[in-house]
Amino acid sequence: MKKAVIFDLDNCLAPATAVGLDLYEPAFEAVRHANRGALSPAKLEEAFADMWFHPLDWVAQRHGFNDEMRAAAWNVFVALEASRPMQGYADLSVLAELPVQRFLVTSGFRRLQQSKIRALGIERQFTALFIDAIDEEPRIRKAGHFRHILQHYALAPSDVLVVGDDASSEIDAGNRLGITTVQTLRPGVASAPNASFAVRSLAELRPLLGG
Repeated sequence: MKKAVIFDLDNCLAPATAVGLDLYEPAFEAVRHANRGALSPAKLEEAFADMWFHPLDWVAQRHGFNDEMRAAAWNVFVALEASRPMQGYADLSVLAELPVQRFLVTSGFRRLQQSKIRALGIERQFTALFIDAIDEEPRIRKAGHFRHILQHYALAPSDVLVVGDDASSEIDAGNRLGITTVQTLRPGVASAPNASFAVRSLAELRPLLGG
């Protein structure tokens, strides 16, 4: 019987685009201005698409942003926040029905991630919430937060599920700690071969809890 589930936020509990497609546009425009021919327009659009699924530092490295491009995006993102109510996925109500401790661990800029949590109104659904803030040091990343949860709440890896969409982030971190990992196959999410299980609805988590 599992005792806890650690959830990701973006593209797990709510679409990253639920903040509104217009919110990221100033950052995209800043990158276009700083690009100065470094990346083709098509490559830039690929990078921008990835920003809805991955933190900026990952995108900048993956797509070869130069220092000016990375700084231009960073300076915009660090001040962004969701300013209107957000709609999560239709199965979000399942959270309250899961008979386990629930934790949220999300990566990104602290101000933006905090505002998303407020805009979704989901704070009370969790025992504790943690932000893997890319704009703060020292950064312990998701694996560090997972370790903290295991230690602070006296949980063994076998007691826990990690649920999220990103193969290179929460799925990889959970696997390295010996925690069973579950990928949420939301629209636009590529299948992760390293996940222990895959679900299309949070309701499918119930049989994975055991008991």
